[in-house]
Amino acid sequence: MKVYQLKRTQVLPLTLAQAWEFFATPRNLEKITPGRQRFTILSISGGEKMYAGQIICYRIRIFPLIEVYWTTEITHVHEPFYFADDQRFGPYAMWHHQHRFKEVPGGVEMTDEVHYAIPLGFIGRLANALFVARELKTIFDYRYIALEKHFPTGDDTIRKSA
Repeated sequence: MKVYQLKRTQVLPLTLAQAWEFFATPRNLEKITPGRQRFTILSISGGEKMYAGQIICYRIRIFPLIEVYWTTEITHVHEPFYFADDQRFGPYAMWHHQHRFKEVPGGVEMTDEVHYAIPLGFIGRLANALFVARELKTIFDYRYIALEKHFPTGDDTIRKSA
């Protein structure tokens, strides 16, 4: 099975506590996912506060007219610096997504690192080359822009809460 990687880093004008509060709230994922994907959270185990072992079930459109159910588990939580989620059921043969947060001048550096594999051997590798990798890049490009809009650099976010 071929494992692929996608890594993105972005500096946001937030404190570490603010970054954690936003990203560790599963419902905020809907705010930074392209609307065309019709991303919907169906259930969150144990309430809204993230914890290791939490199960989150979604419905997401992966192609026009094709929606899938996706279940992830929060596998690691090291507040406020790191959490990881792994797919338990869904469209990938494997999905592991790490979220890291580090204070830097001007805010918090947020790093997303995804390791994933596509099922179906050669057909999956071909699908990744033709559209899956490009679609994931598009989704994370969208997130980057959505986060810039949600947390504009010049809004004194850090000073207001420091």
